Amino acid sequence: MGDDIEHLKVHKIPPRSTSDHVFLPQADGHPGTTDPISEAYGGSGEKPLAPIEPEAVKAAIVEALRSIFDPEIPVNIYELGLIYDVNVAEDGRAEVRMTLTAPACPVAGALVEEVAQKTGLVEGVSTSHVELVWDPPWTPDRMTEAAKLELGLI
Repeated sequence: MGDDIEHLKVHKIPPRSTSDHVFLPQADGHPGTTDPISEAYGGSGEKPLAPIEPEAVKAAIVEALRSIFDPEIPVNIYELGLIYDVNVAEDGRAEVRMTLTAPACPVAGALVEEVAQKTGLVEGVSTSHVELVWDPPWTPDRMTEAAKLELGLI
């Protein structure tokens, strides 16, 4: 009976690869790349018309990052401690260094791209560059107390 059902299946899911990486299809319908996404860019590329206050823009970027959630953990990526560094230059260039909870995270590329896109939309940002880094490795110690409380860790 098992063989009778098998030939009726229209969409067979191939077995998982033994690779450490999972590649998601892109929004445009094309298959994912063969390389994991380790950086992404956002922003309009246009310098702000008026001088910006880098620290104020940085604070606005942090607020934007608090709207991005890890799909497996109900806490935003900033409170999880996935954002290692945010720098804003006076010409509006924003640089973000981030990590993930695990190297084989299936949404790695999507999160990096979402960070670049949302960072690039912040007023005063001309371009955003997000770099995915693995050193130092993420540990739960990087989470804020609020995140630990939310997850029942304290």
